[in-house]
Amino acid sequence: MSITVNIYYTGKNGSAVEFAREMEQSGTAELIRREKGNRRYEYFLPMNGTETVLLIDSWEDQASIDAHHASPMMKTIAQLREKYDLHMKVEKYIPAPQEKADREFIRE
Repeated sequence: MSITVNIYYTGKNGSAVEFAREMEQSGTAELIRREKGNRRYEYFLPMNGTETVLLIDSWEDQASIDAHHASPMMKTIAQLREKYDLHMKVEKYIPAPQEKADREFIRE
C-alpha cells in the first residue's frame, strides 16, 4: 500500500515558487527523496499563476511518513515555510484499484 499526500503551498508575490526552488537548490528535496519509504517528491506549478505550488509526496506506508515527520528534515522544511510565509492545504490519498470501466479511458 502506498500513501500520496498532495500539499498545496500558497504565498504572495511568488514566495511559493521561491520556496520550492530553495527546497530543490539546497538539496533538501533530494535528501527527502532518499529517505527510506519515499516513492515520489515532486513540485508542480499551476498553469494560472505562481501563488500556489503543488507538492506530490508519496510514501510506502504510514510508518514511512511518521519517520519522515520525526526526521531533522522537518525542521528545515518548517523554517523555510516560515521564511516564505506559506499557508498549506493538504490532501491524503490511498490508491484504490482501478475499475474495468476506468481503464477504458486511460491511455498508457
